[in-house]
Amino acid sequence: VQLQASGGGLVQFGGRVRLSCAASGFSLDKKASVAWFRQAPGKEREAISCITSRLGTTYYSDSVKGRFIISRDSAQNTVYLQMMNLNSEDTAVYFCAADSRQWIIGVAGQASRYDYWGQGTQVTVSS
Repeated sequence: VQLQASGGGLVQFGGRVRLSCAASGFSLDKKASVAWFRQAPGKEREAISCITSRLGTTYYSDSVKGRFIISRDSAQNTVYLQMMNLNSEDTAVYFCAADSRQWIIGVAGQASRYDYWGQGTQVTVSS
């Protein structure tokens, strides 16, 4: 099983970028829980968005709510994170994680719930 996170880079303040999490050897369809985490220098890894269950229930942390959108494309076996109105606080390494279990939103933000992790992609927001 491999998760490949991509799409990061240098983005201007107020700009947007879309991250992708592509899977091989594992299905990211509606039966899977998929989450995005990020880790900024000197800070702990935090869950910022999750999508879980057949209903596509989503979760966003307060820090990204209203600016980020998580979505999945089962045909492409990929989960996306559309990031908008970026600011310096969004500078971090972004990781995607997946699990075959359908976690309820109340626990879907816990890193320990995920069996598979991508390698991370750096997003740097320039002012």
